[in-house]
Amino acid sequence: RRTVVLYDFVCLFVCRLHLVTWNVGTASPPPDVTSLLQLNSLGPTMDMYVIGLQEVNSRITNFLSDLAFDDPWSIFFMTVLSPLGYIKLSSVRMQGLLLLIFVKHVHLPFIRDVHTHYTRTGLYGYWGNKGGVTIRMSLYGHTVCFINCHLPAHMENTEQRLDDFEKILELQFEGENIPSTLDHDILFWFGDLNFRIADYGIHFVRESINNKRYNLLWEKDQLNMAKKKEAFLQEFIEGPLQFKPTYKFDLYSDVYDTSEKKRKPAWTDRILWRVKSLCQHASKEGEFSEEEQTISVTLNNYISHMSYGISDHKPVTGTFGLELKPLLTDPLITLNPEGEWSAEHDVLIRYSAVPEFPSSAWDWIGLFKVAFRHVNDYVTYAWVEDDEISSNKDSKQVYMSAAEIPDAGGEFLLCYYSNNLQAIVGISQPFQIQPNRTLIEKDLAQEENSWTQTPDNLQSHIEF
Repeated sequence: RRTVVLYDFVCLFVCRLHLVTWNVGTASPPPDVTSLLQLNSLGPTMDMYVIGLQEVNSRITNFLSDLAFDDPWSIFFMTVLSPLGYIKLSSVRMQGLLLLIFVKHVHLPFIRDVHTHYTRTGLYGYWGNKGGVTIRMSLYGHTVCFINCHLPAHMENTEQRLDDFEKILELQFEGENIPSTLDHDILFWFGDLNFRIADYGIHFVRESINNKRYNLLWEKDQLNMAKKKEAFLQEFIEGPLQFKPTYKFDLYSDVYDTSEKKRKPAWTDRILWRVKSLCQHASKEGEFSEEEQTISVTLNNYISHMSYGISDHKPVTGTFGLELKPLLTDPLITLNPEGEWSAEHDVLIRYSAVPEFPSSAWDWIGLFKVAFRHVNDYVTYAWVEDDEISSNKDSKQVYMSAAEIPDAGGEFLLCYYSNNLQAIVGISQPFQIQPNRTLIEKDLAQEENSWTQTPDNLQSHIEF
């Protein structure tokens, strides 16, 4: 009861999350994803983007290249989102399955214990063309897990799809004190789940779609039918399927399959979620107080995007509000630049840590442009121990050499990276680095000199 009373004084925070699932059919990224990411929305901006792709081009030449460098889809989304203040928090790939998570800078110090995992289910578990990729984290003290799946195709494989998903749910993350998948406070399950519409013929299905009578098809949707029978599925929630089935389309069109196979339309691309506290409440009726529920999920939008035609699937998005009572309210590290920064002199960083912070000799502080893409996208860095110049009980000072500071100046951030936690645990407010005046004056002088001296060949050309 004391804990609940303490929570009463904590302001609720709503984390706005936009989740994308899309089977891209080995295609390259489209020219524009403004509508897919709702970048022109009049409402508040998103705090987090979770992007799950299936059938990313995984031919051997592409895959080997992507192991050494970011794949084209990751680069594409980083290019779109980093200028808007989002950093790629984490990613995981297994052949054609790719899961990306982007967050606003301000949330980085409150996201910890990020771990990734993948589970192969193709070819009896030996091949990664089917399976799931997973990212889990602690978000303001609450555990959240995301699973992007590509399950077996074809009408007759419902049981195989369910078996594979149960296998994916059994995964265990490496590390101490990390909960099992179903023990996370919130679990999102999405992807090309490949469930089909049973019994009804193709003509009835297409006629129902043309008349927007989607409700006639819901009861024969294999996933909906399985949720009535399988206890572990009954704990998952899904928004209403009030959009056209997202598979299978002719490329670059909104026309369902006209090939010889004439696949029956289906809602193969889905987004579901599970809230642990609701499951506890259902299993212990009368013993669970709503006051004790410190996190809840609200679905604000669940739609498909018909304008994208690069594959035979249409992307599906879910926009959520995660209402949190933060269990973490202070960052582990607070840091700031000291004095005026420029490349004309060495500069200082002051930081302080909470008493329980597990520091390491391998911790470092990075200087980043405001629109940085990921944790390795630093301009320069300083080791917190090797480059320390002063220390007291309240704070420490670290220096950066003038030679490492960008001459052109601009707007930057400082981020403290914890080696033990494998995460950014502190971030400064944006600040200005002044341009190197000496260099600018030298450049201006050279430019002026170039205008006052006319080369002989140019002079002869003018006279001619």
